[in-house]
Amino acid sequence: MKFIRFGEPGAEKPGVIDADGAIRDLWGLVADIDGATLSRGADLGLGSLDLSALPVVDPATRIGPCVGGVGKFVCIGLNYSDHAAETGAAVPPEPVVFLKATSAICGPNDAIERPRDSTRLDWEVELGLVIGKKAKYVSEAEAMDHLFGYCVINDVSERAFQMDRHGTWDKGKGCDTFGPIGPWLVTRDEIADPCALSMWLEVNGRRFQNGSTATMIYKPAFLIAYVSRFMTLMPGDIISTGTPPGVGMGQKPPFWLQPGDVVELGIEGLGRQKQTVVQG
Repeated sequence: MKFIRFGEPGAEKPGVIDADGAIRDLWGLVADIDGATLSRGADLGLGSLDLSALPVVDPATRIGPCVGGVGKFVCIGLNYSDHAAETGAAVPPEPVVFLKATSAICGPNDAIERPRDSTRLDWEVELGLVIGKKAKYVSEAEAMDHLFGYCVINDVSERAFQMDRHGTWDKGKGCDTFGPIGPWLVTRDEIADPCALSMWLEVNGRRFQNGSTATMIYKPAFLIAYVSRFMTLMPGDIISTGTPPGVGMGQKPPFWLQPGDVVELGIEGLGRQKQTVVQG
């Protein structure tokens, strides 16, 4: 199934995508698409619900983040061999883990705010893993049993904040609007192989990223097991798994986002996003 949240920021309602691609309203059947609901299982306890009997949502309605009330937004850096090569970085012997502020989360088509003093605003299309069951010290063999599903993430980054302002990467990763997620939360049963998905990103119609999850160094099951050794993963937590080559910092010369630029991105089977950059 493909779940979705729709409505104004802070007042999103739960929904589901029917066979024709329309949004059906789940309000009254589930409270939200959040950790408490995800822990009920892949069908959210809806069983054999007839989606055609649910109200249709106006397609012009804003789409919100596909998960509400996220507790942890965990990111993996340099997890694609071809992306590591384009940045001149060595493939890490263990996953690079950092946290993105949950206040960065926004809808898939909301504007990206260029922060004050920003000089190197960048993009990263990424596969998101959404946890459905508490995971603590889980093995790689059992890790996928703790996964609810997948989503598209744009790991927006300010490279000067990330690399030149000292300390960890978090300062360049957690600004407001730096975490568009969605449009859909797709249950894991719908994706036969998360390591064989095409993914792409364009800026102003020019394609910069045209990759595949096949070049991930550390795969989803390994990442869930690995992260669960350092922090307990709870239903609704997100792991963003890294990006393929084609980011702005990898261009020659580098290409940085400016107000007015339009970013479009997507992953096979998980939908697409579209954001316009505005000055924050």
